Amino acid sequence: MVAPPDNDVIWARALHHAHNGSPALAGVSLGVRKGEVLAVCGPRGSGKTTLLRCLSGQTLADEGEVWFDGSPVHTLPPLQRERLRRDHFAWIGPEPGLVPELTAWENTALPLLLRGTSRRSAKATALEWLERLDIGHLARHRPHALNQAQRQRTTAARALAATPGVLFADEPTASLHRSDHAHLLRTVLAAARSHRVTVVLATHDPEVAALADRTAVLVDGRRVTSLTDTAPEGRAECSLSV
Repeated sequence: MVAPPDNDVIWARALHHAHNGSPALAGVSLGVRKGEVLAVCGPRGSGKTTLLRCLSGQTLADEGEVWFDGSPVHTLPPLQRERLRRDHFAWIGPEPGLVPELTAWENTALPLLLRGTSRRSAKATALEWLERLDIGHLARHRPHALNQAQRQRTTAARALAATPGVLFADEPTASLHRSDHAHLLRTVLAAARSHRVTVVLATHDPEVAALADRTAVLVDGRRVTSLTDTAPEGRAECSLSV
């Protein structure tokens, strides 16, 4: 076991993982510095979601190591990995995933309440983040009364309200109209940067990748330096800053 570099809050070495015998990751290594926004970029099916799930402790890689803040994630038992995700990580997926019975502010406050934060304090924090994402006026609405973009903003507010050490965002604008893409991401990334939240962002969209500080590119489960000669014709490519 090799200790990670001191300046990397997330560090992975030689990750291998397969789904039903089909390789999803094949020896991927990377590091993410504290406060950095890293875009994990590549065509659909290149292993981006699997990598984020392994980095966040949702999935154990078949081989390799994952470290968070100098501690090994890959050797933690399930309960400790769950606590790590609850206390230090947040996740925004391509679909909102809100609790339908809860209002927007209650959904946003939920991670704080699960940590034991008082209801009053959790509500105040939730309302603050909903305002930052321009949906404070919808705080008492339940998900069915919100449109898709508003539900995804609520999901982003929930992730940021928990002040995570690392925010994992897996194609967070995939379900939105293009006009909503940039506004949501710029707001989320500005908030993350102002609070020194590390962001690992999976995307196949070059416009989304361009908002990151740095880009790591995957093709067929492997990390590469260029998509020019490896991406199949017609598939989206990302601008690179490797």
